[in-house]
Amino acid sequence: MAAPNNAVILNLTISAEKLERWYEGSAREVLAYSVDGRKIRFPVSILRPFVTHSGIRGRFQIVFDGDNRFKSIHRID
Repeated sequence: MAAPNNAVILNLTISAEKLERWYEGSAREVLAYSVDGRKIRFPVSILRPFVTHSGIRGRFQIVFDGDNRFKSIHRID
């Protein structure tokens, strides 16, 4: 599945321990690489709907608007 130009696809595996540090305020952003190699920085808060007891694991598509601001995130796996 190819992402449109205003979207990126990411494979994320984030442990519950790492998420806990973010929620405690020691970090506010996630730095990840998309499947096509782009470096993406986004607020950890957009992942909240996907958090489980073991953390976050899956393939996601993040969509941005024309000004590169976050618009939506979807699990695609």
